Amino acid sequence: MKTIIKTGRLILREACTDDKHFIFELLNTPKWLKFIGDKNIKTPEDAEKYITDRLIKSYKRHGFGLYVMQLASNGIAIGINGFVKRDYLEYADIGFALLPAYEQQGYSFEASVAVLQYGRDQLGFTTVQAITIKENFASQSLLKKLGFKFTSHIIEPVSREEICLYSNNEKKESV
Repeated sequence: MKTIIKTGRLILREACTDDKHFIFELLNTPKWLKFIGDKNIKTPEDAEKYITDRLIKSYKRHGFGLYVMQLASNGIAIGINGFVKRDYLEYADIGFALLPAYEQQGYSFEASVAVLQYGRDQLGFTTVQAITIKENFASQSLLKKLGFKFTSHIIEPVSREEICLYSNNEKKESV
């Protein structure tokens, strides 16, 4: 469990198979299922496979991924935040999700600011993208607060659903 980032209230660390019960709970919350989609995680063992095949594989393959957000005060896992590299996007995109009990408390904003700084400073990212479905107004609001701008609608290759693409447009033009 490698710690990646510490903020005032949070620790963001790499996921491990011991997180299977937390990941099982998170991926089956109503908002995850509605806004991100059913990943067919029906048991903690399915969650363990998801951690190995998706999260840990991303750390090894790309050097980044989605990190477990835990409270610094007591170590309780409350959500995930980090980067995903999708084949159909030019740049890594930021992703985040919280357990319902921890929503509306500024945790995703705090973690996202730190994750974006980590992406800039440690990973060399000049541009980060984000995707949401049209109905996910809370995520769109957070992205705008983080300085992301709506870029276009694109078709997600698997679901064939039209989704919203955002970019933080941090790439500076040379003068």
